[in-house]
Amino acid sequence: MTPRAPAEPDSADLARIHQLYSRQSHLIDGGRAAAWAATFTADATFDSPSYPAPVTGTAALTAFAERFTATAEADGVVRRHVVTNLVAETEGPGALRVLGYLQIVATPRGGPPRTERLTTLTDRVVHDGGTWRVASRRIRRDDTGDGSR
Repeated sequence: MTPRAPAEPDSADLARIHQLYSRQSHLIDGGRAAAWAATFTADATFDSPSYPAPVTGTAALTAFAERFTATAEADGVVRRHVVTNLVAETEGPGALRVLGYLQIVATPRGGPPRTERLTTLTDRVVHDGGTWRVASRRIRRDDTGDGSR
């Protein structure tokens, strides 16, 4: 028996998903914390080993993004999120599982850029309020041995 590939969303939804991830990167990198948090559902969870604990909900996501901007300023760097190799799989009506690679690149003022982190992301994305939003995000580093998806 040949295994079946997961169902793929249609091309219009794939374009919207790619736009969502590009928008998220520009929003957080541009210091627009509340707008970034609005790309998640109101009860979304963000779980990353780079931070002490998962954050849940719009207020916590906004504060998280504000800290990201403040830390970059304090460190004297410009940080950029680079999301690549997105794969979206249909999980059911109005729900997708999205896999991707996430790099955080830091450029010190007057210095060369450097990759700070290379991670994988596994998201559950849902159609919410007429648009696609992230309901949960799980970030994993390759060196932790938890790169399974």
